[in-house]
Amino acid sequence: MNESMSLGVIAGVVLIAGNLTFPDNAEAGPFTSREEQRVNIDAREPEALEELFEQNENAKNLYDRAYGYATFDIVKISFAFTGGGGHGVAVAKATGERTYMRMGTGGLNFGLGGQKYRLVFLFQSQSTFDTFVAEGWEAGASANAVAGPLGVNAGATFINGVAVYQMTEVGLMLQADISATKYWQSNLNR
Repeated sequence: MNESMSLGVIAGVVLIAGNLTFPDNAEAGPFTSREEQRVNIDAREPEALEELFEQNENAKNLYDRAYGYATFDIVKISFAFTGGGGHGVAVAKATGERTYMRMGTGGLNFGLGGQKYRLVFLFQSQSTFDTFVAEGWEAGASANAVAGPLGVNAGATFINGVAVYQMTEVGLMLQADISATKYWQSNLNR
C-alpha cells in the first residue's frame, strides 16, 4: 500500500472511530439536547484545569501566560487497531468565548488496552488559538506508555505556541502505535 493510500485509510478510521465512539449526542444519551451537552462539557472543563494545576505546578504558570486553552475528555481502545474519540471546548481567556470541539483517533498499533483520559491544550498566542479552533489540529505517530494519574506526555513549556498535558482517569494502555488524531469543531456550536 502506498503512503497516500495508507494515510487515506487512517483518516477514514479516525472519522469512523470518532463518530462511533462519541457521536454528537453521546454526552448524556441519544435524547439529550445540544444545550444539555454543552452544559455537560462546560462542567468538566474547570475540573480538568483544577486537576492539571494540582498535578503540575508549572502548568499554572503557563496557563497564566496563555491566550487560551482547550480541554477534552477522551476514550481510546487498542487491540491491533486503535480508535477513540471525545468532546471538549476551546476557550479564549480574555473574552470567555467558547468553541465546542470533537476529537477522533485511529490507526494501527502493537498493543492492547483501554484508556480514559483528559487532554489540556494551552495556547500561547491568539494566532495559535485561532488556528486550532478554525482548522483543528492533526497529530501523527506516537510511542508511549501511560499509567498512573499523569501521563508521560506532560508538557513543561510552549512548543510552537502550544503546551499539551495528558492526564489519565482510568485504565492502562501500553502501546507503540501509528495513529492519526484530528480535532475539529463540533455541531454543538450551531
